[in-house]
Amino acid sequence: MLISTQYLKFVRYNFCNSNRAFLSKNYSTFNPNIRTPFTVLGIETSCDDTGVAIVNSDRQIISEAIHLQQQLHEPYGGIVPNLAMSSHQQYLPLVIREALDKANMDIAKDIDVIAVTRGPGLPACLGNGLSAGKALAAALCKPLIGVHHMASHALTARLTHPTPNLLPFPFLTLLISGGHTLILVARGVNHYIHLGTTVDDSVGEAYDKIARLLKIPWLKGRGGGPGAALEQFAEKGDSNKFSVPIPMTKDKRRKEAMDLSFSGLKTSVNALITKHNLDIDDENIKRDLASTFQKAAIAHLTDKLELAFKWCKEKAIPLTALVASGGVASNKSIRFSLESLAVEQYNVPLICPPPHLCTDNGVMIAWAGVERFRIGLVDEYTIDHMPKWPISSLGSSTSL
Repeated sequence: MLISTQYLKFVRYNFCNSNRAFLSKNYSTFNPNIRTPFTVLGIETSCDDTGVAIVNSDRQIISEAIHLQQQLHEPYGGIVPNLAMSSHQQYLPLVIREALDKANMDIAKDIDVIAVTRGPGLPACLGNGLSAGKALAAALCKPLIGVHHMASHALTARLTHPTPNLLPFPFLTLLISGGHTLILVARGVNHYIHLGTTVDDSVGEAYDKIARLLKIPWLKGRGGGPGAALEQFAEKGDSNKFSVPIPMTKDKRRKEAMDLSFSGLKTSVNALITKHNLDIDDENIKRDLASTFQKAAIAHLTDKLELAFKWCKEKAIPLTALVASGGVASNKSIRFSLESLAVEQYNVPLICPPPHLCTDNGVMIAWAGVERFRIGLVDEYTIDHMPKWPISSLGSSTSL
């Protein structure tokens, strides 16, 4: 879809000069057939990483900048919201500047749309990014798009999948991160069917807790942290040395539901250590326990995904792919198991963004802004952050 220069000027005029926000739902009536591509600046501050990127509607990542906070939070064993908020306040202006400098762009002349994470996430952190995005959009008379963080993870595969055309809907989606575990059917940019979620800890939170239990040092750099460190430990461990139960397999009702549960895995690993009086300062034991935990966590994920595939088949939903995204989706062992399930049993490809775009970043927010702007989803400058924002509340989305 091409966006005309006249059309963009029309949008900006209405945003800056009318007494009400411009909220047209049918952009195609303006015959947008001249200008292409249009360019979106995306801002991400939902948790601990400060990310900014510039992406255009031709699926080009023009620039990206990110500030990581791992060294700030590692001494505390997890993310400290007030520290994360202070870091966003300190570094967000510099990260925005860095993204613009890398692109050699003028924000007033070269950026057409501002997109920013609206939720879900940590309240204070979301407020930092959203305030910055709203201020920039209003001051520069540009359309503002508030982005759902998890929807942006799902849509990133449409940006990065190396084919001439966008990955078509519908596709089954597994979103796995430190804060979320969701199984969805993505039917459109603003249309999701919510099949299952965790009833307690997310899978990423479980990885982090087991890493802390086993005293595994955080992995440094982008894509690092406690969960990534545990993955590395698990690679050299023996997953058959010990055994822990796969969650939700004993009760028939829970076994047949598509919701997940990970909190019991930490309890099981802890009980295993106590029962056998295991020395977790022994590197080999530590690796075997990490591998044992990971094997059970992956089995739980694939069990629930198999139920989701079967549900889609029963509903005659013609899936084009299994998309896995979120920080935990960069885990190689998880990817291998998901690919085996998707390709060998259900004849659809597994599509994942590159590992550095699985974790939180500005690229995914900018691209979600592209997708939403194309179909006329623009927000008022008065929108507020939404720390709890069910994806099933988007547009025509639904929940089972």
